[in-house]
Amino acid sequence: MLHINDLLYRIGDRILFEQATIAIAQGHRVGLVGRNGTGKTTLFRLILGELSVDDGKISIRNRAKVGTVAQEAPAGPESLIETVLAADTERAELLARAEVTTDPHEISEVHIRLADISAETAPARAARILAGLGFDEAAQQRPCSEFSGGWRMRVSLAAVLFSRPDFLLLDEPTNHLDLEASMWLENYLIDWPGTLLVISHDRRFLNRVINHIIHIENLRLNRYTGNYDQFEDTRRERLELDSKMRTRQMAARKHIQSFVDRFRYSASKARQAQSRIKMLERMQPIASATEDRSIAFNFPDPELLSPPLISIQDVAIGYEANKPILKNIDLRIDMDDRIGLIGANGNGKSTMMKLLADRLKPMQGKLVKSSKLKIGYFAQHQSDELHMGESPYQHLQNMMPMVPEAKVRAHTGRFGFTQQRADVSCENLSGGEKARLLFAMMSLNAPHVMLLDEPTNHLDVDAREALVHALNTYKGAVILVSHDAHLVELVCDRLWLVEDSKCAPYDGDLSDYAKMLVDRRRIRRKDQQAGSASAPKRDRKQERRDRAAARAESGGLRKSVKDQEKLIEKYNHHKEKLQAKLADPALYESQESSVTGIQIELAEVISKLEKAEQIWIEATEKLDSLD
Repeated sequence: MLHINDLLYRIGDRILFEQATIAIAQGHRVGLVGRNGTGKTTLFRLILGELSVDDGKISIRNRAKVGTVAQEAPAGPESLIETVLAADTERAELLARAEVTTDPHEISEVHIRLADISAETAPARAARILAGLGFDEAAQQRPCSEFSGGWRMRVSLAAVLFSRPDFLLLDEPTNHLDLEASMWLENYLIDWPGTLLVISHDRRFLNRVINHIIHIENLRLNRYTGNYDQFEDTRRERLELDSKMRTRQMAARKHIQSFVDRFRYSASKARQAQSRIKMLERMQPIASATEDRSIAFNFPDPELLSPPLISIQDVAIGYEANKPILKNIDLRIDMDDRIGLIGANGNGKSTMMKLLADRLKPMQGKLVKSSKLKIGYFAQHQSDELHMGESPYQHLQNMMPMVPEAKVRAHTGRFGFTQQRADVSCENLSGGEKARLLFAMMSLNAPHVMLLDEPTNHLDVDAREALVHALNTYKGAVILVSHDAHLVELVCDRLWLVEDSKCAPYDGDLSDYAKMLVDRRRIRRKDQQAGSASAPKRDRKQERRDRAAARAESGGLRKSVKDQEKLIEKYNHHKEKLQAKLADPALYESQESSVTGIQIELAEVISKLEKAEQIWIEATEKLDSLD
């Protein structure tokens, strides 16, 4: 499907790829991993032709349909379902042609192709994808312009999934999703029939969806078979082997060098010494097997406080008077709590976090906090509040005006900023570095409670593992909202479920929650298929009148069904005769006009057959509903 040969690409004086070569076979699901800044997104843009290579070649299989999420989310007046349906450009074009064409042959071709691509099931398929990504039936009919940027990015993702490309490229597809939608996307992509190349730092996602890993390392592309855990195991074994070989090689070089030093000027051993000098020159040094890991996080320990840190008693919260989003909240937070907030986007998780962060006051009820309580609040949108012209050191210096430079730099160092990177302006920092800066600013005063709202966006896999370690060694309370199931599972020992205008403890783990979501979807599908189960009951007289009316209506429908069955049989017989003529080689020895005439007649017959079948289907469905 994809071939990259001897790729060379530079950004200014910096080389991102040099002699990078890789091939991706059709049907493979490949994860592209590497530390932030190694060029993952740049490689996507090179594959899509948005950037030009300096040397080498990138080629995609001829006529392969390539799909990726649009950088600009749809924001027009079209409804969500219309936007997603329009993503299948072939279907849209065929439907437009069917509306205007009068040529029987073209009509036949259009309808045959529409049948081939299952156009009749497209609306249902688009609705299922949108539902999986968090849009209910009512939301699917609303215009895109009514939704926020994050929700519109979900529509872009739904559109590219619906278009069913041969080669699908996804860059951090779970970043705009909640936990529920991330789980749905995992299950959807596990059964993806095409070729998939995805950038992701979500370890659970890479383990469940991916069967090959491409690792960007030392300007090259290295392939590994298996999911992310298997990649790490294989790479660790390779690094250990390289380390042993390097140790052996260093010992051998030392031994050879000692012989050379001893006998270089000896007349009897000079030839052997020269031979060993050439041997040393031929020995290619094995690179040091040090793992290129992200710098660890290190949160300062807070002062101990008596429990509870926060007590919430019968609280209601919201943004408009008398319209609470959450109500009847009775909870408490202690120093050793590790709590994960779960629930679909829009249910009120961020609202709950704002209450705890003192950014939203209770409408009713009582919220009591320790007088010495310090809270750290991390929200991804806070990166927009950074001053792009200032460095990480300057940001922290502004918060610590009377503190010596050494202590300021020591705090930036806790979050992986070397002296050089600490002096780089924010506009030149990667997304992961900006996130680390926000962690440094949030934890400056050693908070007793850390509120983390999607903290892992833009962090690479190793940085996420470092965050897990830091949170597990941190001595304060952690309240976490994240789509990263791996992070939630390793950090949180309790879950709060936010749904139905409530926030309450959930009795179970993430596996139980995932099972509950699957069961709910199954029940919802059954309810939709069975129709509304709560229809009002009618009296017996009304039922008899309805049955009588139904019998009268069904008589005409039964006649229509029989008439169309006769027509279908007639047209099928005529179609088979014409197809047999076209299959006869002797026909093509005669004049061309007779062939064309038969083809036109066949197209007309197929068109009539399809109309008869459509009438038969509609009549049968009505008859079934009456029965």
